[in-house]
Amino acid sequence: MRTPAALVALTLTLASALSGCSKADQAFDDRVHAYLMAHPEVIQEAMGKLQEKQEAQALATAKQAINQNRKAIERDPRDFVANPNGKVTVTEFYDYRCPHCVNVAPAVLQIIQSDPDVRVVFKEFPIFGPTSEKAAAGAIATKRAGGDYLAVYHDMMAARPLDTAAIDRILTAHGVKPDSLEQADIKAEVTKQLADVRQLAISLDIQGTPAFIIGDTMVPGEDIAAVKAAIDKAKGK
Repeated sequence: MRTPAALVALTLTLASALSGCSKADQAFDDRVHAYLMAHPEVIQEAMGKLQEKQEAQALATAKQAINQNRKAIERDPRDFVANPNGKVTVTEFYDYRCPHCVNVAPAVLQIIQSDPDVRVVFKEFPIFGPTSEKAAAGAIATKRAGGDYLAVYHDMMAARPLDTAAIDRILTAHGVKPDSLEQADIKAEVTKQLADVRQLAISLDIQGTPAFIIGDTMVPGEDIAAVKAAIDKAKGK
């Protein structure tokens, strides 16, 4: 939404630009001001153009960052990958305690089940503190042990609330001993992997979860319709 402050700032900018070297010409400034007050749609049009320009610049910046980090996004062997032979890759950055991630989790699992051509990469990106970090560590330990990662993903996303007791219960049910997360080798592996994902997210300017990357497209938030549209676009290519 365009705020009054933004419109006033734009008005002053336009007046300054139009007056050029005649800033001292009060009459000219008055005419510009009068015109803009009589035709406020000009300000709205300018704001729209500015927004379009900023969005285009943001998309170009995101595309460049994605291309520079493509291997880390799509081909890190530490990540769990569903449908590994799929032709289109979707990478999700998520936190098991993020309500928006919880909301889209069923749709993510449905895409995996219904379309084997969609290769889904899971990026453990805990941003809600130690409990989230433990959940991510548990998932990483599950993959390390050859366990059912998707089942753990499903159960952690479905747990209400997802606290330490729930994490321990889920891991135990899937054959992972909660105490194993304190083993030096597992702890070091988890710490390194999560730090690398965090740095990757910074490089991509990911500011929250979930975030999806499909081809050159980044979809922030729980906009699963945009994710599916990006998948269709990538298939078309």
